[in-house]
Amino acid sequence: MKRFFSLTAILFLVVQFAQAQSVEMAETMRSSGKIYVVVAVIAVLFIGLFFYLFSIDRRLKKIEKNK
Repeated sequence: MKRFFSLTAILFLVVQFAQAQSVEMAETMRSSGKIYVVVAVIAVLFIGLFFYLFSIDRRLKKIEKNK
């Protein structure tokens, strides 16, 4: 339990430190609207990866069922 609390405290400190810094590149991309393109591309990649893994899982279940 002590380990859980220490990990939570470390995670909280890391998040606080990350929020304190402002990344100039992110601000520039946000102001020009390019950040939405980056987010859309990442979302499409994750959705594609999800469907690919889901189809592999279905095929494996079918193969395991046949054996």
